[in-house]
Amino acid sequence: MLKKIKQDIKTVFKKDPAAKSTFEVILTYPGLHSIWMHRIAHWLYKKGEFSIARLISAVSRFMTGIEIHPGARIGSGFFIDHGSGGVIGETAEIGDNCLIYQGVVLGGTSLERKKRPPTLKDNVVVGAGAIILGPVVLGNNSRVGAGAVVINDVPDGATAVGVPAKVGLGFSGEDIKALEHGRLPDPVADAVRYVIKEQEKIEERLSKIEEHEGLKSHIDNVMELKKQELLKEFSQSDKKYSGGEGI
Repeated sequence: MLKKIKQDIKTVFKKDPAAKSTFEVILTYPGLHSIWMHRIAHWLYKKGEFSIARLISAVSRFMTGIEIHPGARIGSGFFIDHGSGGVIGETAEIGDNCLIYQGVVLGGTSLERKKRPPTLKDNVVVGAGAIILGPVVLGNNSRVGAGAVVINDVPDGATAVGVPAKVGLGFSGEDIKALEHGRLPDPVADAVRYVIKEQEKIEERLSKIEEHEGLKSHIDNVMELKKQELLKEFSQSDKKYSGGEGI
């Protein structure tokens, strides 16, 4: 138990640059307190002491603002940053070295007694306010952006953003590993840029025909300007939060 406590404290220093001292971490980190209390509740839950386990879980929720069902299975190196408002359901499974931020919900959508909340494999990061619903699987080293609603599996090493969440494209392995919060992928913008690019190829061919036949008009020039404005907006969408705003 002492070894696990030391490991938990080291995890805080590893995943939260704001941590200043061991004394501060032990006394003031609700995410750490909730994990410690969950371990006790989970041990009792496995022994069949369901009521006592739920009572400890309720006390933990009152003290920390984080609700972890005693049936949830959590691996080592897990940390909840800030933590307020977090909910982890009964059949949730969390692998090793995972990190979640405040307001995250790992919940279910079914009323049946079966696997309902999600499974997070190793090294998963879930941004603030994200909601993962149902028995979906977040693969190893995957990332979920702030405010996303995940209802489908996320592949290993992928980054999911949006409502409902979509897997972002065009990011390097280092970007995904770091989950640079100011550079979250935008799948919608990616799709719009692709459509515009394909449209430009068609318009280029039509333009040559129109010039040859003398059909080019003023309205064509106006539409071209509008298209360039739209393209400029989406091409700059990943720079709007370069100052670090986000999660």
